[in-house]
Amino acid sequence: MADKKNSPQGSVATKDWVETMEPPMFKVLLHNDDYTSMEFVIVILVGVFHKTAPEATRIMLNVHEQGIGIAGIYTREICETKIEQVHSLARQKEFPLRCSMEKA
Repeated sequence: MADKKNSPQGSVATKDWVETMEPPMFKVLLHNDDYTSMEFVIVILVGVFHKTAPEATRIMLNVHEQGIGIAGIYTREICETKIEQVHSLARQKEFPLRCSMEKA
């Protein structure tokens, strides 16, 4: 039987720790338009982005006044999912509401 101490398998170096990196984060941006109602934007912010009513109102007013507003900051996959949810809900209600994402 081979001696484990002297075998090549017993001399393999291993790392004691593994460095993990946080995934890159992205902002979901809501864009102003002349047709989507303010009420619908608030419904989206509360329902899709889980904002409180006062926070949703603040973001909606920012979108209305500045032309764009940050709905949330998430990983790429979550951003893509939320954008698709917003676009789908907007299509159902026949609103042209658009979202985009950019690196945070």
